[in-house]
Amino acid sequence: MKLECRAQKMWRIGLAAILVFSAAMARAELLIRVTEGRVDAVPIAVVPFEGAQNAPEDVSQIVQADLHRSGQFKPLPAEDMLSRPRNESEVIYRDFRVLGVEYIITGSMKAQETGGYEVSYALFDVNRQVKLMSETYRPPVSQLRDVAHAISDRIYEQLTGIPGAFSTKILYVTHNRNDKNPYQLQYADADGHRVTTILRSKEPIMSPTWSPDGRKVAYVSFEDDGLPGIYTHDLATTNREKVSSFRGINGAPDWSPDGQKLALTLSRDGNPEIYMLDITTKQLTRLTQHYGIDTEPRWLPDGEHLVFTSSRSGGPQIYKLNINDKSVRRVSFQGAYNARPDVTPDGRYLVYVHRRNGNFNVGVQDLQRGTFNIVTRTDMDESPSVAPNGSMVIYGTQDRGTGVLEAVSIDGRVKVKLPSKEGEVREPAWSPFL
Repeated sequence: MKLECRAQKMWRIGLAAILVFSAAMARAELLIRVTEGRVDAVPIAVVPFEGAQNAPEDVSQIVQADLHRSGQFKPLPAEDMLSRPRNESEVIYRDFRVLGVEYIITGSMKAQETGGYEVSYALFDVNRQVKLMSETYRPPVSQLRDVAHAISDRIYEQLTGIPGAFSTKILYVTHNRNDKNPYQLQYADADGHRVTTILRSKEPIMSPTWSPDGRKVAYVSFEDDGLPGIYTHDLATTNREKVSSFRGINGAPDWSPDGQKLALTLSRDGNPEIYMLDITTKQLTRLTQHYGIDTEPRWLPDGEHLVFTSSRSGGPQIYKLNINDKSVRRVSFQGAYNARPDVTPDGRYLVYVHRRNGNFNVGVQDLQRGTFNIVTRTDMDESPSVAPNGSMVIYGTQDRGTGVLEAVSIDGRVKVKLPSKEGEVREPAWSPFL
């Protein structure tokens, strides 16, 4: 099947549809590989933390992996360090300056009588020979990875001015054809560890999305006699609620910024249109009315506008909707196919799937300047989702016929592969800050 035909079909089927996976999936733990980083990545040394070798989780290794995965930093291998300071008094700046290192991270892990750990770290500027920050945490063993990601977040923000997203989660759908409940909705840490299964089902699961506080997710499930319904799912209590099961299409849910409403696609009145559902009152408001297909709504940060995909111009394009006066205007003009929009948290960049020369790539449009750039080089990309700090985009794509996840920086300079250990993964959604 030609790529163009396949992607067109995927877009239309995505309105109501069954998402079919072709490979077995047991537990979709993700492996992280940076395939392309910034050529001007900042050299940094994460000195192995004192006591880490005896701990169940090596916080210094997790921090180093986080910073490397961002593509913004180039960690110095421990074996290349001329010295390994354990604290500020042991830091010899020239040992790192001669190696071109700009920043040093030192730390320690000490077991506590309570069963937890005391984790301390410090960040140093090599050129200025000063300590920039230091902190101490006392987590239980079960939260050592959380502390490591929190340290990475703090360091990343200190050095870039942008909040780190290492403590966030990634939601995705997998399939195991050999399981009696083959479809799985799962989430994991942003580094692919600690996979949690939310739902197993005999029928397809699609379009997962996070609530703005990260406590709930919404998704489409076909578990009711193969018919699509939209569910909300509380992650802490596991309580589920079917919030939409109208005749025809129930698809593409997205939470409003205040968490009180869902934008969704329904065909209850005959044609696929965008609606807004009040979660508390269950009041339903129709937002679009057009003979074309309107689908895939995504809220803008102001809570008063949506972007969505529509065929009203003859093929899939991105439009902006004012929910107050219901006015609509087209915002994508590059090429004949643009779909699956998402928006950066500051509302500046619009991210979507763009067809170019028969390939389907992730494109980024600057809504202020009007510029547009293709940021991926794969050929069958889908479902882009922006990190809560706006720095990266995760998306589904194909690798030798198998569905995998990849991530790319908003400027296209950093590329990361997130293949699962086995099987196929689709429909990623990056969590908000947790």
